[in-house]
Amino acid sequence: MKYLLDTNILSELVKKRPNPHLISRLRSKPPESLFTSCICVMELRFGSALRKDSEVFWERVTAEILSRVEILPFDFPEAVMAGDLLASLQKTGQLIGMEDILIASTALSHRCVMVTANVLHFLRLDTLKIENWMEPS
Repeated sequence: MKYLLDTNILSELVKKRPNPHLISRLRSKPPESLFTSCICVMELRFGSALRKDSEVFWERVTAEILSRVEILPFDFPEAVMAGDLLASLQKTGQLIGMEDILIASTALSHRCVMVTANVLHFLRLDTLKIENWMEPS
């Protein structure tokens, strides 16, 4: 099984006291099964750049988090899938943020389970497998 870790999961890991359920679930998975999207990297960089200690914090994010997951690209297949997902949601009036569409299309394109704390948001995408590792399993 492959898992795509959403931005809210990755950002939890730099907290002083990360969620213990998340830490337990991460430890239970082989490191080679953990992925993220380059879109999540962009979101993490954006959040880091807004901080007063941005460079030091970004170094910490890259060393402690991004170095431990494979970063999946956003390319032509993901773009086509994102367009289809966006159109489907538009038709039913259930739009979600563009970044989330791009992240979800990356997970679907690479056949990953989406690991997020934002489950209700992603449930609108019925083909996406979702798990919340912040709650007890």
